[in-house]
Amino acid sequence: MRVDEAELPRLDLLRPGMYGDRLHRTLGEARAASWLARNDTGVSVLEREAAEFFLRSPALEFPGAALLGLMGITDGPIHRVMARGLLGRSGDDHKRLRRLVTRSFTPRAADRWRPAMREQLAELWDRRGEVGRCEAMATICRPVPARMIALNVGAPIEDAPLLREYSAILQARLDVIALQTRRAEIEDGTAAFEAYVEQLVADHLRTPRDDLVSELLAVEVDGDRLAPDDVVSLVIGMLGGGIDTTENQLAHGLRLFAAHPEQWRALGDDPSLAGAAADEVLRFEPVSPFTARIVREEVVYRDLVFPVGTVVFVCASTANREAPDDAAPGEFDITAARGKERSLSFGAGPHYCLGAGLAWAELDEAFGFLAPRMRDLRLDGEIGWGSPIGIYDIASLPLAFTARDP
Repeated sequence: MRVDEAELPRLDLLRPGMYGDRLHRTLGEARAASWLARNDTGVSVLEREAAEFFLRSPALEFPGAALLGLMGITDGPIHRVMARGLLGRSGDDHKRLRRLVTRSFTPRAADRWRPAMREQLAELWDRRGEVGRCEAMATICRPVPARMIALNVGAPIEDAPLLREYSAILQARLDVIALQTRRAEIEDGTAAFEAYVEQLVADHLRTPRDDLVSELLAVEVDGDRLAPDDVVSLVIGMLGGGIDTTENQLAHGLRLFAAHPEQWRALGDDPSLAGAAADEVLRFEPVSPFTARIVREEVVYRDLVFPVGTVVFVCASTANREAPDDAAPGEFDITAARGKERSLSFGAGPHYCLGAGLAWAELDEAFGFLAPRMRDLRLDGEIGWGSPIGIYDIASLPLAFTARDP
């Protein structure tokens, strides 16, 4: 039977108030009904085993260019940046780029930036303003990833707010509503972003530095090297995918810890738990609840036919809570044994997140730095919730705490 003819439960996440506990109740009810649900665009895969299959299958690819085509965007800056980027490539072309850049994005490669992460955290902590109270998004969560990406690519640190704006513009190109209402703005912003990165790469060609851009320009594997245009596309992807994702993942972590004070207290008493805290925040509340794929070669899975063109949304939020050997998957607990299977928050298969090592290191350092200093963490007002569609964002996060210098 074709999947578009099958009787499936419907999953609607566009209703008002679809965040926090209500979001997870809705996802849990859908998962209890079936491993697969229908949505406005395609189908949602809710079970872990099926999620792994669709993320790893070579018959599916990231649907960015295809979705742009459905919206009539077949040329111009938005289409060009998507087509040139790593997510817009597939097959041998994608494999070649991944082979050339993998060493630059390993967890060990990310470790070299940890001293800089601590310096940035310390500076922001000293500048936080009112003692014992802060708006965490503005004070900590937004500045840290943007500053670290700036340092990574050799951009001036004062350009960090601009890079964050560019990151938001790049994310907006995959927002159907935004493209319908703000297309000219997004086109212009994407073109400006592309020009900024092209100039950045050109500067590095003239004057190599000790940063990621110069490393990518110099990399060579079996005589193969990246062209400057390849480096431009990789840096655009890094800037576009490594800022708002990490800032919101950090924010979700802080709001979870505010709701679980005993966990935050344990982390403050023993900052060596920061790595486990990063793992648990990623597992429990992935900032990209759904990862989209499009079927490029017909797939048959569990007697269902997925025709070419079917858009599949893989749900990490439900899949993460079905890992083998996890005795309490529905509980937030940084000390729990979760088994050997890692979460799917960074995806899996050919399009596994290239920046996962850096993002994880930023979370690790942030939690380890903040927990001993922000004691008695608690909410200090209403959370400004965003939507779980795309990036599960938070607009504002007011926190109160007892400030302490460890």
